[in-house]
Amino acid sequence: MSWSTIATPPDAPPPRPLTIRAQSIPPRHHFADHAHDWHQLVYAIDGVLTISTAGRTFITSPEQAAWLPTGTVHRVGSLLGAEFRSLWIADKAGSGLPSEPTVLSVTPLLKALIVEAAEINGQPDSDGYGGRVVTLILDQLRRAPMRPAILPWPRSAAFTRLCEALFLDPADARSADDWSRELGMSSRTLTRRFEAEVGIPLRSWRRRLRLFRAIELLSSGMPVTIVALELGYASASAFIFAFRAEVGASPHAFLRRTAGQASKRASGS
Repeated sequence: MSWSTIATPPDAPPPRPLTIRAQSIPPRHHFADHAHDWHQLVYAIDGVLTISTAGRTFITSPEQAAWLPTGTVHRVGSLLGAEFRSLWIADKAGSGLPSEPTVLSVTPLLKALIVEAAEINGQPDSDGYGGRVVTLILDQLRRAPMRPAILPWPRSAAFTRLCEALFLDPADARSADDWSRELGMSSRTLTRRFEAEVGIPLRSWRRRLRLFRAIELLSSGMPVTIVALELGYASASAFIFAFRAEVGASPHAFLRRTAGQASKRASGS
């Protein structure tokens, strides 16, 4: 299925120091390639975003945001739909943040601040509350850990079709041989071209996909057993074993650790 293009935002005054835009992205819609004269934080409070910059495409969940420095040409969309929040940040206000496109971790506190900033956007700030929210957002961004993109994404139509199918159904058991016949190429060609385009072998990509979807589903509150079945594991124990091998902790321990880290950041300890 093809994707539809959303009109890029019209010209707007520069952020002073931050402007936030809230928009719903329908499934299989994206903004065409464009750039801004200021920094941008690309984030979805709900749903998953596909983000493309020069030579690189990757996926982010609500636990991640993409930092795009001034002038970065990018394209943003969503396969399944997302509640998009775009933060435009003035050059000076973004001092101390990365000079290259980067994936940042988003804590529950930062997410709450972004939601609040969108809620009060455009309202009078007679008591300075809005300014304090903006200051906290910028402080939290500077404290946010950088992380590698968990799930790189292809650019070609053939491999996008493959990856979209597996993203929608991680339990899809088709092998590389099955997909090579589906896409009209030899298994060896598929293996070579996929790794050259995406940066990792298809087998490794599928492991990362399962990890990405596991974190997404677990963070939404879905029980471990249901997550295991959604991802195509034969049992909860098989899923827990695979998750521990990738992350170094069981699903429950991972969620407790993530919550504890977020609490420490929020308290400043």
